[in-house]
Amino acid sequence: MKNGEEVRVGYLGGSITAANGWRVKSLKWLKEQYPTAKLSEINAAIGGTGSDLGVFRAQQDVISKKPDLLFIEFAVNDGGPAEKIQRSMEGIVRQTWKADPTTDICFVYTLSENMLPSYQEGKFTAVATAMEGVAAHYQIPSIAFGPEVAKQVTDGSLIFTGKADPAKPGQRFFTGDSVHPNDTGHEVYQTVIARSLTAMKDSGTGGPHKLVGMDPLRSDNWENAKIVPITPSMLKGKWTKLDPSQPGPAKSFQNRLPALWKAGEAGAAIQFILEGTVAQVYGLLGPDGGEVEIKVDELAPTKALLFDKYSTYHRLGKMSLFSGPSADRHTISVTLTANMPDKAKMFSEENRRKMEANPEPYGKAVWYAGSLLVLGDVAE
Repeated sequence: MKNGEEVRVGYLGGSITAANGWRVKSLKWLKEQYPTAKLSEINAAIGGTGSDLGVFRAQQDVISKKPDLLFIEFAVNDGGPAEKIQRSMEGIVRQTWKADPTTDICFVYTLSENMLPSYQEGKFTAVATAMEGVAAHYQIPSIAFGPEVAKQVTDGSLIFTGKADPAKPGQRFFTGDSVHPNDTGHEVYQTVIARSLTAMKDSGTGGPHKLVGMDPLRSDNWENAKIVPITPSMLKGKWTKLDPSQPGPAKSFQNRLPALWKAGEAGAAIQFILEGTVAQVYGLLGPDGGEVEIKVDELAPTKALLFDKYSTYHRLGKMSLFSGPSADRHTISVTLTANMPDKAKMFSEENRRKMEANPEPYGKAVWYAGSLLVLGDVAE
């Protein structure tokens, strides 16, 4: 950037990064600091997703676009055991540096209201602590927004959750829903970004980051996670490959799902052989989502819904098919059933009203499948 060269800045994260907030503000700030540099953005954020999807899509959505700097933000959406978080985060790091060891990485730790007490006590959250283990192992810098937010909430200059009241001018609110920052909240984030990047500017030396000869933090990390296209030979029954040039889900999601298949008749299936430890389907949830039956080898079949309490619109999602301890060979079949989920039962009162006002899309039970997510290899 100092030399005025072309620099691509990648942002891999969830909805807090997808919003026109700290991502947009940080890129603007970088452009102001380095006016001769030719900075461009790689927006690889998807709302409602964590590093467990990010590790599969990192190559397609950001690494393939050759970032020079990559911010990774999953501290709010991630959860569960530390080893689960570290497997995914380390996988993203190792994929990135395997492709280009000169890419600089920075972890970013956002927060929601339930995390505030930890930061007020001067502690990291369990999720951020797990991620810091990866950052420390690879000497990756990190930026935690929590301490500054906690400081302002504690001194009374910022209210974490609420909405402006005309009768009380001067109040500052961080968020309206306890998770997603409003513009004031994103300005706080940007203040921390600017302060942190300024402090980092003269530390360290430029050059490639080493993976060769360096033991991973976790030997079971997901460095080899990948997206595998769904091919026609995997499909059984009636499927339609949607045209991304036409209005609809394929056009809306073509930047994340280059191919999108739709099944609307019971019996349509995806069948393949996994030689590995993890298999998932990457596709869409939505108001017209149905139900599938998952069969792995001779195990008892299980059911999964393509609809949930948020499904008033189509959004990206993944469905777990199999997870096992060793890279064995498994025959997997996923079949659309004739069952219509009780969609109203899953909804809040507000979403039930939306469904009653426009019932037509909810009366369908379809399946949108884009690709497979695997650790291992797939045979058809």
